Amino acid sequence: MSSSRKSAPACEPLDINLDCKEILVEYLRHAFPVQQMRVFRTTDGADRSEPMLDADGKAVLSQEAIAARDELIEQLCALPPVPAALDTLIAHFGTDRVAEITGRSRRLVVKPDGLQAIERRSARANLVETSLFMDGVKPILVFSSAGGTGRSYHADRASKAGNKRRIHFLLEPGWRADVAIQGLGRSHRTNQTVPPIFRPVVTDCKGERRAISTIARRLDSLGALTRGQRQTGGQGLFDPSDNLESGLAREALAQWYRLLHGGKLASVTLTAFQDMTGLKLVDDHAVLLERLPPIQRWLNRLLALRIAVQNAIFEEYMGLIQARADAAREAGTLDVGVETIRAERIVTLADQCLRVDPRTGAETRLLHLELHLKPRVTGWDRLLRIWHNTDGVTFLHNTRSGHVALGVPSWSITDEEGRVIPMVSLERPTGSSRTSEAELALSHWKKIEQDRFHDLWEAECLDALTKVDTEAVHVAAGLLLPVWHKLPSDDVRVWRIDDGANTPILGRIIHPRALGRLQSEFGLSGNTTSLSPDEVLRGAEAAGGVPIPGLKGARLVMATVNNSRRLEIRDYAPEHRNWLKSCGAFSEVLSFKTRLFLPPDNARAILERIATDV
Repeated sequence: MSSSRKSAPACEPLDINLDCKEILVEYLRHAFPVQQMRVFRTTDGADRSEPMLDADGKAVLSQEAIAARDELIEQLCALPPVPAALDTLIAHFGTDRVAEITGRSRRLVVKPDGLQAIERRSARANLVETSLFMDGVKPILVFSSAGGTGRSYHADRASKAGNKRRIHFLLEPGWRADVAIQGLGRSHRTNQTVPPIFRPVVTDCKGERRAISTIARRLDSLGALTRGQRQTGGQGLFDPSDNLESGLAREALAQWYRLLHGGKLASVTLTAFQDMTGLKLVDDHAVLLERLPPIQRWLNRLLALRIAVQNAIFEEYMGLIQARADAAREAGTLDVGVETIRAERIVTLADQCLRVDPRTGAETRLLHLELHLKPRVTGWDRLLRIWHNTDGVTFLHNTRSGHVALGVPSWSITDEEGRVIPMVSLERPTGSSRTSEAELALSHWKKIEQDRFHDLWEAECLDALTKVDTEAVHVAAGLLLPVWHKLPSDDVRVWRIDDGANTPILGRIIHPRALGRLQSEFGLSGNTTSLSPDEVLRGAEAAGGVPIPGLKGARLVMATVNNSRRLEIRDYAPEHRNWLKSCGAFSEVLSFKTRLFLPPDNARAILERIATDV
């Protein structure tokens, strides 16, 4: 007697796409506008629209809109699936190299034979994955907000992989700044051998700056509320130009509207922009409206545009923001939170009490400090690591000063007429600066060969390492908020001056030209702090110059005469003219006016003599 057994039916291989296509399709089916609209004119002559109804009171559907919706759905469903970032990382590197610490109890993995499989994860999976990462078994860690609480992923001295630097990629930070800070703090903690490197990840779609802007603004606000400084809240990840909801960004948007209305933008025309975004910018007489759409609405409407149009508009708009940020940074009015000055040594030359709070006894003090500063030098090897791709960079040598700089293409700015100005960043051994391509072409910077550039760079680095610069500054420190309105408004930056040994000094740097006015505000006009010759020479660079100690009312100003910069003594008493010339100053009659100048090579000695002889 034979028996037969039915064979089990073959299982269909898994073909699962974890994307959001279904959500988009359902959204189009229910939200795509297909109802026919009827246009009518009101009694005031304005055109209005309303839904069209048939004789039975039912909505009339537009066959053209239905066809467009169905075509869009068909086109969407024909696109290849876009996997989630987490699944893409696991599929690319493999589960044996990626430690996943999330809230998922199941996940879709790809086997070595290329087939998909559902893998179940136990409740202890996150603990095991954390241990494997900290021991160096798995070099890559991916954690979400569910895995970012109560655990540490830093280069802990007690862990087996504690000597490896963490490179923390910030992907999909969300909208909550406190959660973003908590996630960043997982890899940056105490008892670590080396701090992490944070890298925010964005795409080349400029509209994504909307999300980055919100995170930057909220991080700044959170830092200001919880720690009293915005820079701490933002962890230094974002530049002031990243916050598209700041005062600089609003000023730039107002200028962008004016340029658009004037037809001076190359990215888009006024008519096309209004048609694409649905924003009304002009009245019936083609005059720009007084109340224009705010920055949030403008950014949201840009997200609906094609990426090429988005990028073109953002290039011009970000150029306007960057031009304002550069100008504010140069003038010292850019609010970037607390900036740090690292000094090798701090010597207190003078200490004056400006105010004592009557309730708490806290003091506001004016400190005269001598800072011994050692420049931070970028060696040749580090320069090559940063700019390993030399495409587009130029090796420059200044024929006047003898210095060298690496010319690197930088972000452009947009002037007030809507013209895009290409910029170049000059990377030098001890710092960097930005200039326009036009100014660079007219300057003393000339191209040289890489071999000669390398020799000059190394020589300049060796020379900089042996130098310690000495700089004297005046700092208003202590309790500042009650007297903030009395402090000079030309430079609102707050500085932390630290030598790594004593308690850091936190306060506002007071420009030499404002010292007399500041001390008068606090009734200390009779005890004016004298300025050193070096301070006077540095102060002459600022607008309005700086008072010359000993010469009441006289100022030293950096003036431009016949396209050359000169140190000029202004507002001096007429009877002092011959005496100042005997000290080393020289006179010149320009436009029927006698003006006094200091020779730059001997200016310091002349100022010392003036201070001594008065």
